Amino acid sequence: MNGSDDQRSRVGLKARVLRAGEARTAPQEWGCLTWFADAALGNSDEVTVGRCLLHPGCANPRHSHPNCSEVLVVIQGRIAHTIEDGRDVELETGDTISIPPRMAHQARNIGSGDAILMLTFTSAQRQVEGE
Repeated sequence: MNGSDDQRSRVGLKARVLRAGEARTAPQEWGCLTWFADAALGNSDEVTVGRCLLHPGCANPRHSHPNCSEVLVVIQGRIAHTIEDGRDVELETGDTISIPPRMAHQARNIGSGDAILMLTFTSAQRQVEGE
């Protein structure tokens, strides 16, 4: 594809802004999920971006994503992330884990304060099984 072909393929595409008050937050007994970009919010056709807040000693339910990969970055705190074969891997601030589609996983906060995780999925219509 040359430069003019690339420019033509982007005709009609526009940047989409989601204001802070428009993010979608789903409180959970273990913390909360906040969604910043996905198809339902109308500001992404390709990815889902969110944040998970886990209270100390709490874990989200074991689950998987049949239609997408997930990349999780620990922004704050320490977690144990259960992945294949029930194995735990410990992650702390700045660590990243990439989880392939259909792999059951679960994050548990093993620190003394709230853990904050940034989440990115390779689909704007993220599916969840087992949550």
